[in-house]
Amino acid sequence: MYDIVIIGGGPAGLTSAIYARRANKSVIVLEKETFGGQITHSPKVENIAGFNSLSGNEFAEKLVDQVLFQGAEVDSCEVEKIIDNGEYKTVITDGGEYTAKAVIIATGAKHRMLGVKGEENFVGNGISFCAVCDGAFYSEKTVGVIGGGNSALQEALMLSDICKKVIIVQNLDFLTGEKKLIEQVNEKDNIQVILSSVVESFIGQDELKGIVIKNASNQTSEVYFDGLFIAIGLIPQNENFADLIDLDGRGYADSGENCLTKTKGVFVAGDCRKKDIRQVATAVSDGAIASVKACDYVDSLKK
Repeated sequence: MYDIVIIGGGPAGLTSAIYARRANKSVIVLEKETFGGQITHSPKVENIAGFNSLSGNEFAEKLVDQVLFQGAEVDSCEVEKIIDNGEYKTVITDGGEYTAKAVIIATGAKHRMLGVKGEENFVGNGISFCAVCDGAFYSEKTVGVIGGGNSALQEALMLSDICKKVIIVQNLDFLTGEKKLIEQVNEKDNIQVILSSVVESFIGQDELKGIVIKNASNQTSEVYFDGLFIAIGLIPQNENFADLIDLDGRGYADSGENCLTKTKGVFVAGDCRKKDIRQVATAVSDGAIASVKACDYVDSLKK
């Protein structure tokens, strides 16, 4: 039996493992895809404290190396469910099961994709999901933003202060964001809004050059740019744990800054949690908090 099983190998989960090992707890991190999480899609990262510039993969490798150096275990598998047995939990995976005194859920949130053929090939090669992370790389260049909600409009406004031109493409015939954001977008001379249009295909071979869009009249046209930001929402990965944690209307773990849940011994951390800001820095913070709380819980079982 482990002291703590951590579900999710992104910055939140890996940070949790580091803190748990520093507290001399036995711990294993379970990850179904890529250790490092969404950050591995970023070719260059410049907003992580302590590093002038490095790739997302490099940052992920450093995190994993540190986790292993501290003595934590890692395993590649998909968690199917958690069974609450009171003072211990059973974590069922597609390859077996683990028991632990505490579980930290750090499954993150996936960026919603367009579902257009070839999309995955351009992630990190022209497609980005974060203006805060990658906007500076397109200084004085032209970029596209897909989406019309608050996230897309906020991304577009931020990019408009950096880029020469921003082109918003929205599938509806109106923007769905807050009125104030729409007004700010309309006031920007370097933001163009294209409504009632969907992405049909991508233009480019190894690197994205533009998109083919189709409007409500089924007419197609080409839009060229230097980079594309997709902002059509996030999908939290919490559905397998809904019986143990409260979820909000969008599927995020409804937990406060203390990372506690309604189930004793189950904690949440990172982008899977309801929060205003989702960045590496906030994920790392959550990971530390959840781990300290989990360690305190494990220690309480000995009393």
